[in-house]
Amino acid sequence: KKKTVSFSSMPNDRKINSTAACISLMLEGCELKKVRSNSRMYSRFFVLDADMRSVRWEPSKKDSEKAKIEIKSVKEVRVGKKTPVLRSNGLSDQFPDECAFSIIYGDNYESLDLVASSADVVSAWVMGLRYLVSYGKHSPEAPGTGHPSLRTSWISSVFDLADLEKSGRIPVSRAVQLIKALNPGMKTSTIELKFKELQKASERPGTEVACDLFVEAYCELCTRPEIFFLLVQFSSNKEYLGVKDLLMFLEVEQGMEGVTEEKCLEIISKYEPSKEGREKGYLAIDGFTRYLLSADCSIFDPQHRKVCQDMEQPLSHYYISSAHSACLLEDNFWGRSDISGYISALGLGCRSIELVLWDGPEGEPVVYTSPSAASCVPFRAVVGLIDQHAFTASAYPLILCLVVRCSAPQQRLAAQCLRKTLGEKLYLEPPNPVASYLPSPEELKGRILIKGKKLPPTCEDSEGEVSDEEEGWELARRLGQEDREAPEGGGLRRVRLSRELSELVSLCQAVPFQDFESSRRGQRYWEMCSFSEVEAGRFANECPAELVSYNKRFLSRIYPSPMRIDASNMNPQDFWKCGCQMVAMNYQTPGLMMDLNAGWFRQNGACGYVLRPAIMREEVSYFSANAKDSLPGVPAQLLHLKVISGQNLPKPKGSGAKGEVVEPYVCAEIHGIPADCAEHRTKTALQSGDNPIFDESLEFQINLPELAVLRFVVLDDDYIGDEFIAQYTIPFECLQPGYRHVPLQSLAGEPLPHATLFVHVAITDRRGGGKGHRRGLAGRRGRRVREYTSTKATGIKAIDEVFRTATQPLREATDLRENVQNALVSFKELCGLTPAANMKQCILTVSTWLLHSDSAPSVTLNLAEQYPPMEAQGPIPDLLRKVLTAYETMIQTSRTLIESADAVYGKLIQAQQAGMDFHKELHRIETKEGLRGHKLQKALESFAWNITVLKGQADLLKHAKAEALDNLWQIHNAGQSCGIGRNGSASPESSRLQAPLEPIPE
Repeated sequence: KKKTVSFSSMPNDRKINSTAACISLMLEGCELKKVRSNSRMYSRFFVLDADMRSVRWEPSKKDSEKAKIEIKSVKEVRVGKKTPVLRSNGLSDQFPDECAFSIIYGDNYESLDLVASSADVVSAWVMGLRYLVSYGKHSPEAPGTGHPSLRTSWISSVFDLADLEKSGRIPVSRAVQLIKALNPGMKTSTIELKFKELQKASERPGTEVACDLFVEAYCELCTRPEIFFLLVQFSSNKEYLGVKDLLMFLEVEQGMEGVTEEKCLEIISKYEPSKEGREKGYLAIDGFTRYLLSADCSIFDPQHRKVCQDMEQPLSHYYISSAHSACLLEDNFWGRSDISGYISALGLGCRSIELVLWDGPEGEPVVYTSPSAASCVPFRAVVGLIDQHAFTASAYPLILCLVVRCSAPQQRLAAQCLRKTLGEKLYLEPPNPVASYLPSPEELKGRILIKGKKLPPTCEDSEGEVSDEEEGWELARRLGQEDREAPEGGGLRRVRLSRELSELVSLCQAVPFQDFESSRRGQRYWEMCSFSEVEAGRFANECPAELVSYNKRFLSRIYPSPMRIDASNMNPQDFWKCGCQMVAMNYQTPGLMMDLNAGWFRQNGACGYVLRPAIMREEVSYFSANAKDSLPGVPAQLLHLKVISGQNLPKPKGSGAKGEVVEPYVCAEIHGIPADCAEHRTKTALQSGDNPIFDESLEFQINLPELAVLRFVVLDDDYIGDEFIAQYTIPFECLQPGYRHVPLQSLAGEPLPHATLFVHVAITDRRGGGKGHRRGLAGRRGRRVREYTSTKATGIKAIDEVFRTATQPLREATDLRENVQNALVSFKELCGLTPAANMKQCILTVSTWLLHSDSAPSVTLNLAEQYPPMEAQGPIPDLLRKVLTAYETMIQTSRTLIESADAVYGKLIQAQQAGMDFHKELHRIETKEGLRGHKLQKALESFAWNITVLKGQADLLKHAKAEALDNLWQIHNAGQSCGIGRNGSASPESSRLQAPLEPIPE
């Protein structure tokens, strides 16, 4: 089990909150394990010389002058297993990534590989070394003097404002309130305890504190070491971020594009608390922490806070947020109907509400979920409420699912009420008989659709008989309220329906489901079926492809099993993966299933509609909902998630008997298609108070990103009664890369004030990477057998000949993409970076090596060329030569890809279109070839697979070309900003301002 000690358990309980503290630890020295190239480890005592010019270690067989590294010779300090020695097979499992670091030094770029007892010791050494290396060039004042006064003077000025009597002291109670105001999530008891500790240590007890003690208390309480470490990494002077430092951080680490110095100054003026910092354009640790905690730096992509998807597709191409029994506040069986449930559901963006109509005692219909409910709500009141709140959270169509259990006279009253109250909002136009699909949400904006039964055209009376829906009867049967006999010999129950109510149904006509073949032949696009979760679950397991195909044209509604008398929820993902649009949820029941539903529908401006993945919408496509691996034509992606720390975590609600201390751990869960479902947990943070450090990296492979949801759950390992602390659920497509805070929520989905998780998110193979796989060393990777996607035989000669023409282009497309991918990973590894790093980070790393050297070898990027070569003048060390060779390979493979992609893409699309020409004739060809039964099914499946593969591989190639052009843009941009580029006026043709790639038409 990995072990990491929290920051508060440093030697002598020292908290690292400044570079001075780091250097002080290095001057005292500590034991580290030195790793040799033969994979053996030796414990040595490492110490920084008093003159701060060298790091020494002992015991050593070397002469004491050789068992040292001069600070001025250090090129780079790497955190984690970032050198060939630390990555080697024999060692990689012996210690966690966060306990390793390497010092790259000397003209030959040698590496000193070290392993510490904890991540905190690593942070202190790395922070201190980076500070000293940086100042080797700028002859600094001694650490702890000079620039830190920016922070100290600001905290002192806050103290002076609170010192109303101008006596140089303020009451402890006021000092506590002051720190609480500056750091709102912190507990009063924590602050009071800190003052007591400091007063005792300085032998100054009493009810008042002086300025120096206040400054010390603030720095110890309000410095988050993990953020300070990040600031030191990007700061050019190691105490604050200047405008250029901040710009670098936003572009390189946060993945932001088009950041300007003006934007950075805006951020500084918004978040930097000190007046001096705002005036000079500095962002110190407090301002940086505020910025990282702000909504501007949220993990949720702000683009998804508003409607951002195409809303002009047919209604059947969207998932629709749906409620079951929305009026209930408690469970189904003992629940009491309450009108506020509707307001709550509509306020959350729900776009489909179920209304079960029963005969009311005063001649007017009422709404129950069952006749046993303690009270009933008049139908008129519910409709008035819906009229008032239907479009407050979303302008897109609302579907009212009417389940009729009342007599014909009361149905007439219900119909009159709907017409009178909802007026023009009601959608009453008859369906267009020549159309093939439902209208789009955009066309139906502001309209209310009624889903229900309709009288057959042959019925001319004021009322008639229709088949009843099963929904709602199971509970009535159990309660003995059933007053209609089921027809003899089984079959569907019949009920009376009034013409007035029938005429309100247009685009959502409820019909009974027979089988998929009957639906394919006879169901019209405006007819829809409801399935119980048991029936839908059986289809999802036994014939998922047919259910996906059915949902391309028709709406389907899934309602919970009547056995769920506690109003628990089904897992919506079980049905979303088969394309089912309306999965009815019990909104009143919190928990995992409701978290998934609420999180999922946040991704399109919380408008209640989410566009389904393209692979589920295209007329001809192969998609198996139960796939156990990557899908044809969909790029698998790797999510690299680092859970760094937690802030202000509350106690579990139900653990009243426990003390104040929680021992939390974090579970990260992926929910999606079965191939993606996974869960990883961090270790438990022991005795960590409210702000635990986890510092743990987790990795997930995502095969269908468009359907994946990430859920963070924080649990207590030392619980009594209740272990749940907090959760947050976010669709994969809404994740922002970089360092982010996760705003934690309660079990009921309510925000927990100031409770957050601090994480780092990176996604590789995001667009162009073929099949995601764990990457090790370049040597091991080279032996991996390359997987080629191929077409499948349909058994129809003419069609197979067309698809055979695509065999070679499919191989070429894979080779072009994978060659670039492999070259990129090799280059990144030699730069000491992970596969998640971007090109800008690589170029900046190389430039840092060159700048931290007195006898710097001359290496430049010739930016005058479209594919800029990295040129060296004179002799260069072995490591640098390897980096240059890897860079050259990457540039050449990228060039081949960029120049060949269009021709290969053309061949793939040509084969796909030739295949699609057969689609309309497919039925005739099947008959002519005499295919039936299993052979016919296999032929249709293979045909759909081939079309999907060709379109998907063409898409991947197009995106890979765009990514290669983007890398060139990053090389030009980084080359100019870091000073190793020359002739830098030219810019590659891939200006990022060009229009985004057009998707291949469906």
